[in-house]
Amino acid sequence: MLALSACVSTSTSEARSDASDELDGFYKQDLDFRGCAEFAPTESASQFFASENVECTYLEVPMDYSSPSGEEMEVAVLRVPAEGDPQERIGSIIINPGGPGESGMLIAAALSMRLSGTPLMERFDLVGFDPRGVGASRPAIRGFSDAERDAGTARTTLLGTSGSWTEEDTATLVDKCAAASGGKEVLAAVGTRHAARDIDVLRAALGDEKLTFLGLSYGTRLGAVYAEQFPENVRAMVFDGAIDPRVDGEGQRMATFEGFQRSFDQLAAHCAQDADCPLDTDPESATETFQDLVQPLVRDPVPAGNGRTADFAQVTGGVGVSLYTREGWDAAIAGIAQLKNEGRADQLLALHDLYTGRGTDGVWSNFLDANFAINCMDEERRSPQVEASLRARIAATSPWLDSGEDFTGSSRHACEHWPADPTLGFPYAQNPSPLPETLVISITGDPSTPYEGGVSLADSLGAALLTVEGARHTMALQGISTCVDQTVTAYLIDLALPHEDARCRL
Repeated sequence: MLALSACVSTSTSEARSDASDELDGFYKQDLDFRGCAEFAPTESASQFFASENVECTYLEVPMDYSSPSGEEMEVAVLRVPAEGDPQERIGSIIINPGGPGESGMLIAAALSMRLSGTPLMERFDLVGFDPRGVGASRPAIRGFSDAERDAGTARTTLLGTSGSWTEEDTATLVDKCAAASGGKEVLAAVGTRHAARDIDVLRAALGDEKLTFLGLSYGTRLGAVYAEQFPENVRAMVFDGAIDPRVDGEGQRMATFEGFQRSFDQLAAHCAQDADCPLDTDPESATETFQDLVQPLVRDPVPAGNGRTADFAQVTGGVGVSLYTREGWDAAIAGIAQLKNEGRADQLLALHDLYTGRGTDGVWSNFLDANFAINCMDEERRSPQVEASLRARIAATSPWLDSGEDFTGSSRHACEHWPADPTLGFPYAQNPSPLPETLVISITGDPSTPYEGGVSLADSLGAALLTVEGARHTMALQGISTCVDQTVTAYLIDLALPHEDARCRL
């Protein structure tokens, strides 16, 4: 990702032509790559960082771009150098896997193993980074200890329907996160707009005149904000599992919960084909059957192995992560069967842990903490009245997730005492110019980022849209669809876009 070739590299002064004098030192910095073992977030992830093919470093960036001479942050970066002839190297593909809060380093290391020997790895360095506040980047956002997370007492989500916040809770949470993360100024510095500016510093430090980017899920928001801020610096961008730039946080949440209810209903129909289905053989009653199993867990968690218990949020979270792909349904059904037949949730808690960043050694990544903090800096705050109304609408829209609680008078927005106002703004990335043609992939049955959001992003950016008929969340370069992967490869290498109304099918 950094091995520079004469055919695409430019001088660092050319790559930094848009930088102010105060930022010039950041754009000029030399990246000192080394082994990656120290960057592994958990023991279970260390296998991906131990490869001789990966190398890591820290990128220095200003904590506040409006005051670049002040405090600095370090963004952790991993690259896998191109495998082919250096003279044929095009540049770097910078990846963000989503979240927000997911490790780009980890996804780049894992993806490089699957892509080894392909034309993409012949022509590009693969680069992943942990956005500011995430993973191995320093300082990293923290809020809760491993013990608190294991006990289920840690809550840093804006998505769930279980539990409520008091004003004392929201104020205490900010103080707790600030103390563990390095101060309130750190909490105020992790919004997507700053992270997008970090990408431009990384682009220049890597020696790339133009950015080639792959963004998945939240990564589409990060990439779209980059396109808005630096359209002249874009070579190619792929957006997979797009967040609608015209829909605010409340609208996005409602669309997400509608999608997850649809996927739960599909899981229930699949389950009903088996006489032993723990949700019964009538899909119409599946939500009610599931609710009978999980609502009691709000106050009475069940055993889940290794001295741990699982509550409503952890059990529904384990089912929820299984709804992202059709391949995950059977694991969720097995977990529901264990809960129904044994009164235990070992399997569903394991699924929840896998998604939320608990390593097999019991060490948690900071995914949930960073996810919460980034969303606090991106999305609008709601009054207690609006928050209570939203919770009620979520319960009605996605009844499989209804906790049975009455939030009237007790709901507050978890970010209400955050030390800075949100910086993203809605809508964003509307017709940025001059932006070359980009590629949006949107899946008709995506449970997390609805298909319509991809259509909206493509329209906002003037991008080509590849429609995928199927049900899952993201798929680019994952070996799931030859049609999709060939389309993405042709675009990234040759800038060849699919024809209008192009479609792939799972």
